[in-house]
Amino acid sequence: MKALDIEAVQAFVVLTADLKSFTRAAEALDTTQSAVSLKIKRLEDGLGRRLLERTPRVVRLSADGNAFLQAARNLVAAHHGAVSAFGVEQRRLVVGISHHIVGAELPLLLRRMSRAEPGLVLEMRVSTSREVLADFEQGTIDAAIVLRHDNRRRDGETILEEAFAWMAAPDFEHHPGEPLPLATQAEPCSVRSMAIAALKAAGIAWTEVFVGGGVTTIGAAVSAGLAVAALGRRVAPPGTIDVGPRLGLPALPSRDVVLHSNLSDRQSRSSLKALAATIRATASA
Repeated sequence: MKALDIEAVQAFVVLTADLKSFTRAAEALDTTQSAVSLKIKRLEDGLGRRLLERTPRVVRLSADGNAFLQAARNLVAAHHGAVSAFGVEQRRLVVGISHHIVGAELPLLLRRMSRAEPGLVLEMRVSTSREVLADFEQGTIDAAIVLRHDNRRRDGETILEEAFAWMAAPDFEHHPGEPLPLATQAEPCSVRSMAIAALKAAGIAWTEVFVGGGVTTIGAAVSAGLAVAALGRRVAPPGTIDVGPRLGLPALPSRDVVLHSNLSDRQSRSSLKALAATIRATASA
């Protein structure tokens, strides 16, 4: 058997196997889907095994792929260890991110980033989109990942479109004629304003029963059955459901998730591409 191509193995482990998408893999590698596909095919030919099951929508590991995955991860880890044997200066990337963009999927996001960028120190500052943009404009952070709520700022790279819904616990009960109990973010919060405006336009009475500091705390109130909350479907707590249709609540608009950065060096831009691809991948995780 020929020696394995470490770049092909790394593409399989860190990107294709983890991100489940040739598109996401190509974005993170700053290359083309065909180039990624060629690396994986070369690896499969070298092993004489089919590692992936390719479908129109997603890439899944085959039985041989599952069998090979841990050994491949060990090989990639050993490669990184060999490369850093003489000491590699750690790089730090400071990213501000909106409360409403990270939630239950955050451990998955961080695990994937750690695999993709083992030498990167990622400093993540979570706040409102307004505060994150202010920090970015003042130069205190390297990049900002925020929700776009209006047309006042049209620059930046759109990572994905975040779909919002009225999320609640499956056993949540609301009695007709009573104000809708809401769990919201503290003011000022654009998602809070969006939710309240939708309810007012529909003539639906509401009452604030819980004010949280981010999706994690709001999600806890929702999971406990205390209230309904306007949350992105991607970041809503596991087990919660969209109760909008059942309760006759108005549809909520979607919002673009946008990445802003002025970084120009190749390594930092590569790290941001990996981060953007990882966030996109959580939409289908």
